[in-house]
Amino acid sequence: MNADRIVDLFMFMIPSLVVGILAYYFFKEHTKNEDGRRRYMLKKDLEVTALPIRLQAYERMALYLERISPSKLLIRVPPTSANKEEYEALLIQNIEQELEHNLAQQIYISEKCWNIISAAKNATIQLIRKASLLKKTENAEKLREVILTEMMERRAPSDAALSFIKEEIGELF
Repeated sequence: MNADRIVDLFMFMIPSLVVGILAYYFFKEHTKNEDGRRRYMLKKDLEVTALPIRLQAYERMALYLERISPSKLLIRVPPTSANKEEYEALLIQNIEQELEHNLAQQIYISEKCWNIISAAKNATIQLIRKASLLKKTENAEKLREVILTEMMERRAPSDAALSFIKEEIGELF
């Protein structure tokens, strides 16, 4: 009789085990789905809060690129003397100061975008330095002419970076 009783006991335990395993599986999946839903809702709330800040960062960097565009920079920053070296230093200092005011914006934009903006800054500085080294550049006014002539022949380095910013903002929407 003991063997029959043990078999009966196992027969009663099997449905209980199956129900227990199914309950465990469903509760585990439910908990996982709830956790995923909470994360999604939190991410969605953060995006709503962060999007205006990111857009503002892109706006500030676009303004920076406009301000360091050689044609606009030369109009905004007139030479203080006829010395071309002083004017070159003044232009480069102005570009660097503009970037210092916007350093914190790199937190809100992509690393690739920040690298392109930095490359545009460096290319603009290089353009100014090369123009200053030319023999025909005798004074500050001549330096301005040479840089402006160069800009008529090709695009400003900041234009390419500005185009990239526009593309990246387009991907946000």
